[in-house]
Amino acid sequence: MENNGLKKTPLYDVHVRSGAKMVPFAGFEMPVQYKTGVVEEHMAVRTRAGIFDISHMGEITFKGKDSLDFLNYLLTNDYTDISDGQARYSPMCNENGGVVDDVIVYKKGDGDFLMVVNAANKDKDHDWIMSHLQGKDYETEINDISSEVAQIAVQGPKAMEIVKKIVSENDIPDKYYHACFDREILGENCIISTTGYTGEEGVEIYTPAGAAVKIWGSLMEAGEGILVPCGLGARDTLRLEAGMPLYGHEMNDEISPREAGLGIFVKLDKKSDFIGKEALISEGEPARRKIGLKVTGRGIVREGQDVYKDGKKVGVTCSGTFLPYLKGAYATALVDDEAREMGSCFEVDVRGRMVECEQVKSQFYKRG
Repeated sequence: MENNGLKKTPLYDVHVRSGAKMVPFAGFEMPVQYKTGVVEEHMAVRTRAGIFDISHMGEITFKGKDSLDFLNYLLTNDYTDISDGQARYSPMCNENGGVVDDVIVYKKGDGDFLMVVNAANKDKDHDWIMSHLQGKDYETEINDISSEVAQIAVQGPKAMEIVKKIVSENDIPDKYYHACFDREILGENCIISTTGYTGEEGVEIYTPAGAAVKIWGSLMEAGEGILVPCGLGARDTLRLEAGMPLYGHEMNDEISPREAGLGIFVKLDKKSDFIGKEALISEGEPARRKIGLKVTGRGIVREGQDVYKDGKKVGVTCSGTFLPYLKGAYATALVDDEAREMGSCFEVDVRGRMVECEQVKSQFYKRG
């Protein structure tokens, strides 16, 4: 569905009826918040449960005997030992070591994989993947199935309690970052995944596009009095509070995974070559790295603001806002490596006014 060049997810009418404020995002009309507001939505996820429409995300399938080898060539992480039903996160780099996108890959079975990509990058990612398949001998069939799939996320300490009212407990993975394929919800074939972007327990449900309204409604009914619909605003504050990176902020085509703090997902010692490996080796120890900042002065730090230490510019902010659960302003920044020191003081230029900050761990909130 499209309107004025913008696509609509299968849940668009549900959002409008619920009083959501709709905004353009990644080529879609998406809810940024509901009548409850971002703070209440954020707090609902931290203390009860929230439900998100994430149908704007992209899904690409890889099928064929060489699918695993091709994924290992595309991605910096090592998928050699991934098991059936497991999910694994990875940056996807360009030849210069910058990040094309960060993705999650699920293994359904031998030679059968699902890649989930960021909404704004879906077409770029697909083109990138296909261009690097050309001229290669990999036997894999690649299909963009994004228009056929809707995604619903239920997140929060009471998320599982709600989901189990409409989903058999046997159909929910018992481990984090795993998925159960070909499971039935209200008679519809779905994937149920223990993944999320909030720092809380929960699931992401992949449904046929035509079943999204029915499943959303059933979840809302099952969570009556507990479950709150949440928009993009809360999704962003939750992910930042939990220390999760966002493409276009903590990483992009010019920022390497190790600069972005994602070095654990770069396997330079895996047997297969991968795109960007040579550049990442040549990079050595990164000259700049991501840090977390807690605002100790007055004001809120936003993205793209210059960071200073001892009067010298040492970097720029990546993301920043007021975080409701922590009741304070926080930010991430990419700074010169030698400027990093836990607990040290920085200043951020906020529209000509220097705002004091303290370096802290960039995972500002950790569940439990």
